Amino acid sequence: MELDIHIIGGGLAGSEAAWQLAQRGLRVRLSEMRGAGDMTPAHQTDGLAELVCSNSFRSDDDTKNAVGLLHHEMRRLDSLVMQAGAKAQVPAGSAMAVDRDMFSEAVEKALSEHPNVTVVRERVDTLPPTGSVIVATGPLTAQSLAESIVEATGSERLAFFDAIAPIVHRDSIDMDIAWVQSRWNKRTEASNEDGDYINCPMTEAQYEAFHQGLLDGEKTEFREWEANTPYFDGCMPIEVMASRGLDTLRFGPMKPVGLDNPNDRTEEFPQGRWPHAVVQLRQDNKLGTLWNMVGFQTKLKYGAQVELFRTIPGLENAEFARLGGLHRNTFLNSPIVLDHELRLRKAPNIRFAGQITGCEGYVESAAVGLLAGLMAASEFAGTRWSPPPRTSAMGALLSHITGDANAETFQPMNVNFGLFPPLHDVKKKQRKEAYTERAKADFGSWLATMDRIAA
Repeated sequence: MELDIHIIGGGLAGSEAAWQLAQRGLRVRLSEMRGAGDMTPAHQTDGLAELVCSNSFRSDDDTKNAVGLLHHEMRRLDSLVMQAGAKAQVPAGSAMAVDRDMFSEAVEKALSEHPNVTVVRERVDTLPPTGSVIVATGPLTAQSLAESIVEATGSERLAFFDAIAPIVHRDSIDMDIAWVQSRWNKRTEASNEDGDYINCPMTEAQYEAFHQGLLDGEKTEFREWEANTPYFDGCMPIEVMASRGLDTLRFGPMKPVGLDNPNDRTEEFPQGRWPHAVVQLRQDNKLGTLWNMVGFQTKLKYGAQVELFRTIPGLENAEFARLGGLHRNTFLNSPIVLDHELRLRKAPNIRFAGQITGCEGYVESAAVGLLAGLMAASEFAGTRWSPPPRTSAMGALLSHITGDANAETFQPMNVNFGLFPPLHDVKKKQRKEAYTERAKADFGSWLATMDRIAA
């Protein structure tokens, strides 16, 4: 098949970009190094769009949540990631979580069977000097290609650490101690009958001992080249959070509010309605056999993880399908090196997409891949690219990456209402709903007036 555009990287962003282009009649070569004898420190398979950290796409509420609004906009643009997510969805309360294997298989099947897509298992070591290219290699870009990118950008790449949460076998959890419930009993159509999270309660003494164990546990040592690399706040290792204060975790991933322990024994939980702290686990696969520890990204060594996590009530005999880990992520200083159409200023035949641009999160990565695909398709069609309005989730995220952010302090960012043009005349309690209502109206108008992007 003759080539129109070369996409490097078969993660969420690259897969989404390939789908958008192929659907518009463009011929795509999708290069993925996994499956050609190479692997990253975080991936476990060679499947396209493998989810390497959480299995959650976060909130699916499109009425007052920024990422739920992003889901809505992507669905309106025929997103492959959202289609595959629907096929692989598992219960997660108001969140959208997926069976990670089913999700990857659905994405790979759709692309492999598309007549306009050729998936090639190969490692690309340097940026192609000619031709239309989208680089979507993600935060784990291979060293050789990363060096080529640094040379092309003329700017030092930035980096941060990202940590992976452990996964527990469901049948090893003691349900005489733990219980199933969603916080505040919130449900969706995909919810389980009793709730979507397994909750492990802690007394004050248990929590304080656990907190100390996080501080004292043996940690992964950094290599010399990893020194002074910052963490991203959205995926902070739990022991780093613990170091910020005794109660930090109780107001974060271990908060007990809205969770009523049916096994409450007054002498153990004298403070009243809720436990002192709660460890939550969320379903990780369709069968419900694997559950991940929510917010428990960690850089503790494996032995320390097993020893400490088995002190959690209900997990005394826990069997782990995967333990936590730590890897280094890289991303561009996009406000400096990319233009408003995600093109490399020094080599405009090359676009970047996904997390390497400095967005954070599965859905955000896929959304930027979707946009890169639309931009490239518009360029091939000879039509003027009109970006989505800044009042929309996609427009706000794109604006942040390509110019709104301060280049001196640029860090990976999840979509959030802080990126949207403010609504100062709306009361704070109604502001989130107002943001989403405005976004849907403006995004709908953009879709209606946008030129049909076709090759």
